[in-house]
Amino acid sequence: MRRRSTFLHDPKLEVDPRQLYLSGDRFVIENLRAAREERLTVGLDELPEELCQVLRQSHELHIRWASEDIYDAIPPFVSKISPGLHVFYTPLQRQSGDLLCPLLHKVFSSTLKCRSPLSTFTTPHLRSGRFASTSSLQYHSLLPSLNSLTQYIQRYLCKHSDQQCLHSAPLLNVADTVDIDYDSISHILIFTAHWSRPPAVLYDPLTGRTAENGWSLSVDTSANAEKVEVGVLGNEPPTDPSEISLSGFLTVVGEDDHPKPTLFSFPSRHHALPPSQSQDQRYKVSFLQPTGLHPKMQISFPTASALKPPANKPADSACALHTYLTLPSALFADKYQLSATADTAFMQSHHLTALRAISGETDLEAPDYVVEKWGSNLLVELAVPPPSSSSRKLARSTPPNQVPDSSSRGWNVTIPLHLRYFPPSPTGYSTIDIPNPILFWACTAEEGTKFPVNPFDRVNLGYEGLFGGRTMFYHLDPAPGPDLGAAGRGEEGSGRGKLVQRIRVPVLNMEAWGAEWVEWGTVAVVMLGFLWVVCKLWASGLSVRGEAGPKGVGGRPVEADAREEEEEEEEHEREKKKKK
Repeated sequence: MRRRSTFLHDPKLEVDPRQLYLSGDRFVIENLRAAREERLTVGLDELPEELCQVLRQSHELHIRWASEDIYDAIPPFVSKISPGLHVFYTPLQRQSGDLLCPLLHKVFSSTLKCRSPLSTFTTPHLRSGRFASTSSLQYHSLLPSLNSLTQYIQRYLCKHSDQQCLHSAPLLNVADTVDIDYDSISHILIFTAHWSRPPAVLYDPLTGRTAENGWSLSVDTSANAEKVEVGVLGNEPPTDPSEISLSGFLTVVGEDDHPKPTLFSFPSRHHALPPSQSQDQRYKVSFLQPTGLHPKMQISFPTASALKPPANKPADSACALHTYLTLPSALFADKYQLSATADTAFMQSHHLTALRAISGETDLEAPDYVVEKWGSNLLVELAVPPPSSSSRKLARSTPPNQVPDSSSRGWNVTIPLHLRYFPPSPTGYSTIDIPNPILFWACTAEEGTKFPVNPFDRVNLGYEGLFGGRTMFYHLDPAPGPDLGAAGRGEEGSGRGKLVQRIRVPVLNMEAWGAEWVEWGTVAVVMLGFLWVVCKLWASGLSVRGEAGPKGVGGRPVEADAREEEEEEEEHEREKKKKK
């Protein structure tokens, strides 16, 4: 096992060297206010057998989890996904992966809507089937807490004598993101956790110290760890717009006798907006009221004039604003309504440019209780106001992804969605929790720019595979809002706001008077209608046969033909008698 601990502090907050020191095979950090990333690289021989069985069936497996709380992102930890559990999976050939869902139930939650990858997972949209950069199957479910994962690690992965492992596992309950990666080429599992800020209270079992709002802990070498690296870094202004520069101290615990200063840069596809733009382009997500059966998701920006491409992008880069939605099975988007052939006036009225990709369950008629798939994803390009909406020249030649708007007070984007039919409820209402979408500027990189895997790269997020290899992503931050944790979802909030929207859906009230007659009444009406149609068809057939009767040659009645034949025979007999 290898361990890498990275602490990324705010450049405005200088780090006192006395906060960092080596004591033998132990690296000690005292009251450090910084973001933190822990990365563990583990071999299959160090994992439980049930985990190994699933991994042996996998060509690649990428699990992503993001908190429902709003958190501050600092480069290079700026890439975002919608809150909840994301699974990107490609099974080996001739493998069904039927062991994956039972493992997800055991590790994360028994309530996950997961039967098997083939029946529950969806197939993501691929730019190229030959050079696909995403997994073949995809899954998502809201998961407010990682309590089950914490208990699984303590029970099956931590040794009873490893106090540091047992006490560190509960920190996952306050993590902002968790990633788990495996591929059949390397045969190693990489576990990564990220905290945007220290927990309110932290206890270190090695030193017995308790810290508040700061990282005070010890990182030491253990018998299981082959290599332990610790970095305390801060951002530096990059010389290349496609790069991120970091400086600080790096230490290999057990090998170095003191923290070593460092300065390095690396290309990155994911970037943050400049501080001034980041503040002005913060967005809020809500649903227009009343929602009804066709709710509209609204994305609101504070000022239209501030909605401009990133100032730190390459000089000749072309940018477009996108949103990536992750919708549960109860909610879906009509791909025909948002397609490229949709009404231009309709798209402009919603401040939309085009639907760029959609995957998952998009059946327009299926009710929610018969849908097996988890839901759907869609990538939508958003329209932005022109640089100067008061200019008549710009108004006459507005680009297709820009909509003239004379208001600089705000900019609202609405995405029309549709609800599926729900089963009856004793209260007459059902609730749906919808994760907030993520927003980013997708910009082209300079010619010749390459993006190799960097030390903090985060790939397989679901949306980056929908763009070319030279695309850079500049992520927008959600605006802090009221904490609806206790009121909205029955959980304790973080005070920073939630990234989940809850809507109420009217359904049949089973407790209402006469509700039990609705089902029987529906059956009776259908049967009566069927009998009425059958009777009408039967009566129509009888009347046609009664009016027409049996037909002979030329459409005449058969009796007429018979009388003519008899008359002809009688005439023939009279002729014979005359001749005699």
